[in-house]
Amino acid sequence: MPPVSNIHKVAFLGDYLPRKCGIATFTSDLRCAVKAEYPAMQCLVIPVNDLADGYDYPAEVRFEIAEQDLSSYLRAADFLNITDVDVVCVEHEFGIFGGPAGSHVLALLRELQMPIVTTLHTVLREPNAEQRRVMIELIRLSARLVVMSERGREFLLEIYHAPENKIDLIPHGIPDMPFADPNYFKDEFRVAGRQVLLTFGLLSPNKGIEFALRALPDIIREFPNVVYIVLGQTHPNLLRNEGEAYRLSLERLAKDLGVQKHVVFFNRFVELEELMRFIGAADIYLTPYLTEAQITSGTLAYAFGAGNAVVSTPYWHAAELLTAERGKLVPFRDAKAIAVAVVELLRDEPLRHSMRKNAYKLGREMVWSRVAQLYAKSFEQARQDHSFVGRKTSPIKTLDEQPGQLPELKLDHLFRMSDSTGVFQHASFTVANFAEGYCTDDNARALVLALMLQKLGHGSPELGAHAATYAAFLNHAFDRHLGRFRNFMSFDRRWMEKIGSEDCHGHALWALGLCVSQAGQGSFQMLAAQLFELALPVAAEFASPRAWAFTLIGIDEYLRRFGGDRRAGQIRESLATRLMQSYADTAGEDWHWFEEVVSYANAKLPHALILSGCCLNSAPMIETGLKALRWLTKIQTTDAGSFRPIGSNGFFPRTKERAIFDQQPIEAQVTISACIEAYQATGDMSWVGEARRAFEWFLGRNDLGLALYDSTTGGCRDGLQVDRLSQNQGGESTLAFLLSLAEMQALQNSLISFKEPSGK
Repeated sequence: MPPVSNIHKVAFLGDYLPRKCGIATFTSDLRCAVKAEYPAMQCLVIPVNDLADGYDYPAEVRFEIAEQDLSSYLRAADFLNITDVDVVCVEHEFGIFGGPAGSHVLALLRELQMPIVTTLHTVLREPNAEQRRVMIELIRLSARLVVMSERGREFLLEIYHAPENKIDLIPHGIPDMPFADPNYFKDEFRVAGRQVLLTFGLLSPNKGIEFALRALPDIIREFPNVVYIVLGQTHPNLLRNEGEAYRLSLERLAKDLGVQKHVVFFNRFVELEELMRFIGAADIYLTPYLTEAQITSGTLAYAFGAGNAVVSTPYWHAAELLTAERGKLVPFRDAKAIAVAVVELLRDEPLRHSMRKNAYKLGREMVWSRVAQLYAKSFEQARQDHSFVGRKTSPIKTLDEQPGQLPELKLDHLFRMSDSTGVFQHASFTVANFAEGYCTDDNARALVLALMLQKLGHGSPELGAHAATYAAFLNHAFDRHLGRFRNFMSFDRRWMEKIGSEDCHGHALWALGLCVSQAGQGSFQMLAAQLFELALPVAAEFASPRAWAFTLIGIDEYLRRFGGDRRAGQIRESLATRLMQSYADTAGEDWHWFEEVVSYANAKLPHALILSGCCLNSAPMIETGLKALRWLTKIQTTDAGSFRPIGSNGFFPRTKERAIFDQQPIEAQVTISACIEAYQATGDMSWVGEARRAFEWFLGRNDLGLALYDSTTGGCRDGLQVDRLSQNQGGESTLAFLLSLAEMQALQNSLISFKEPSGK
């Protein structure tokens, strides 16, 4: 008679087969095991799709989430709340969910009305700030936390200060198979009479296969019949980004070592039944991973629990599982040590057999039926404790409970304004004006936009191709002899000046710094780092406060990647100090500003000071930046409460009347960016309101009540004049709107994922 549970309905949230990844396999196996042990329990699945077309899922999949679409996470929460689910079981890995460090999933979890049991497939010892923030919130929202190793439990307690009574230690599940002689399975794979070494799993460079290959010559000298089977297809993400370069490099290495007759690559994803026969045929299982930072290995669990003798590097899961009686540990990146360990086990059959028996015996506690029972207990404990902290919600929300609606991203006009050289400066109505050519300012902004959109999950092959063009423009614009960027280029690709403005140089450093800091840019990062290093020194001598500001923002991004760069740190401190001195020299009781005139791209000055103050732990810098930004937002707000930027037709000289028109989109964009920075520095939600006020200027909340953003083209009109809108939709204005939209989307995603519970 099957065991009985008080849980009637469970939803499993994570990747799911037929998607090919470790989490998908685990979620599928766990769901099947729970269903097999508790036939009366309903077990539905909510998978996360990394592909727009999704996958051909089985019937238990009831609702699908688009990885990068935050709204689909909220819809999934509504679905779960109305389907009478008792418990949601989350399979958590940072990389499978959208948002910074996978933060989109938090928005879903916060809306749930039932307790959450979260399996932590990764527990980082040294998380970055975003990963730590996500993990702390995940711990807060979860009723139970499942880890698969004692080391994972220790990390939760010591690094994240999780409540000890929330943590369940449940081993990684394995299939239940009989203890068998490897020779029983070898005939099937035509390796009868040979010693079989096996590594399996999705292939990627962190697996260290090259060190196992380098160990083979020494092993073959002792055991000429040995064969090394590498089972598994290349990881889909690696395949998309780099093709089969890693696998081909391994094949070349095997040939160079002269061991190609002893190596078999099975380049495919194998189903469980076939996988277990491969494992059964192995005399020794190898996991030569390169670093210790792997808290759980499903492949190790499968091989170990099936009774394989294991030789492994001492990553965390292996070090915990493989005692002297149950396996052999060898140093990282040490082919000689791998060879010695393998030869010893192949020579000493009684030792190898003893290790196999000890591993198999412990593995009986890891079989899926046992693991399913432990999960059921965790589900019941979650229900009993009622310790989940998500507030009761309703699918029906009033306007104040809903995030502000943002326009849909539309890049059509930007792409029309771009060619193989770069983005054009100006347009005649909606048509690119070739006569005005290109400029470094706009191509830098365009590259920043492309990077922001890629981070938001809006990347596409077309956007990637344009980003490469914008980066190429910056590369060509930089004169390596003078150490300066040129700015204006004619349509026939002739530079119109030898040296561009200081502000143009600052724009370029901003874009390059962002490119350096953002992971996944590959060769872009290397080019950007080289250009940044060459272009930064001259910025220390600039006289323009705006150039200082853009440079400071670029330095901040650059130092996120290369925090030990002493020269960049010194220039940051110098420019921030000069910006502070500029304010001290100019500001007065009724003039809280850095210059004698409030002119253009104004909010970038306090923005840079707030950001630098946070990085340098300088409270005076932060407060000065906030004071200047408060004053600026005040003078740019009408009595009716709408945003009114300083007009470009005269600006705002001290002691004189400010210009009301022409109002430029760039002023709204830099104000939005600065207000978001102020919010991030202070947590004060009033800055979010100011950012929203400036954004609504684009949508018609302005002096003329007319929208500058054109939703039919995806472009933005060039300005607000005293009696009309400019009908031209140029590069700067369109980029100003799109940058604003990207920043507002990132802000909104963060607010939804990390918003404080009601009452705070």
